[in-house]
Amino acid sequence: MTAESSTGPARRIFVAGHRGMVGSAICRRLAREKAEIITRTRAELDLTDQRAVAEFFANERPDAVILAAARVGGILANDRQPVDFLQDNLQIQTNVIAAAADHGVRRLVFLGSSCIYPKFAEQPIREDALMTGPLEPTNQWYAIAKIAGVYLCQAYRRQHGLSYVSAMPTNLYGPNDNFDLATSHVLPALIRKFVEARETGAETVEIWGSGTPLREFMHVDDLADAIVFLLETYDGDEPINVGSGQEVSIRDLATLIAREAGFAGELRFDATKPDGTPRKLMDSGRLHALGWRPRVALEDGIRQTIRWYLDNRAALGADGRTGSSQ
Repeated sequence: MTAESSTGPARRIFVAGHRGMVGSAICRRLAREKAEIITRTRAELDLTDQRAVAEFFANERPDAVILAAARVGGILANDRQPVDFLQDNLQIQTNVIAAAADHGVRRLVFLGSSCIYPKFAEQPIREDALMTGPLEPTNQWYAIAKIAGVYLCQAYRRQHGLSYVSAMPTNLYGPNDNFDLATSHVLPALIRKFVEARETGAETVEIWGSGTPLREFMHVDDLADAIVFLLETYDGDEPINVGSGQEVSIRDLATLIAREAGFAGELRFDATKPDGTPRKLMDSGRLHALGWRPRVALEDGIRQTIRWYLDNRAALGADGRTGSSQ
């Protein structure tokens, strides 16, 4: 790395979750740095296994950790598997953060989520909105786990003086996303629906919800660049938002994806299905003030992601998934 933390430069960096969309993007970005990237697949290291994680850190002794491993999914998956989303994420976070602290890791960046903020938080959402109101019920289990991760980093800073920080990404998309219609987020699900509708000659595509909610999206390569920037420069106690600063309605997003995917049929919105949070735009002013800005425009990013999906879907399997986030 070119910059130093409060305790020196990070040379050996463990990316937890390197096979997922976020982790793989971080690895691509770190390849441009003078750093050794340490990774493990789930078969090699189960991050929910406390003993195995401790042994890994004792043997590898990384200088820094980027904790991108998590169980993730969309509204349907969160609703049907609340135990899995809460328990697995709590175990992964606690095991990795505690083992890092026990084995002398100087720098750690924990990746949270914008869903940690209250459902009706004032927009754009500032970092100090955390814990000021009720969460969105459709993903509260995942959110509670991520909130615990933020507080665990703060606790290690307070009790042990460790330079552990938390970054809160907005909604992400890009290469290695999950395109499984049962568990994916809205943007990759729409890409798959419109590509398949074009190929089968379908006249309509059904979309969950009214289409009115507003969402912020950022290409995962922008997030990866921001995480490396934060690893080098940020050492604050409070979580820091990582977003694009631009929002779009689900209806306009669907229209954009349909056009880029070549689907010319009708879009039907099923208002009987849940919308989730009505609006979610994060205030990333603190990060931008530090000198970092996103580079990938939404239209360009969607076009690139559709191309990636078309080029790689044969390897994804029938469910459209690349594998675990570990």
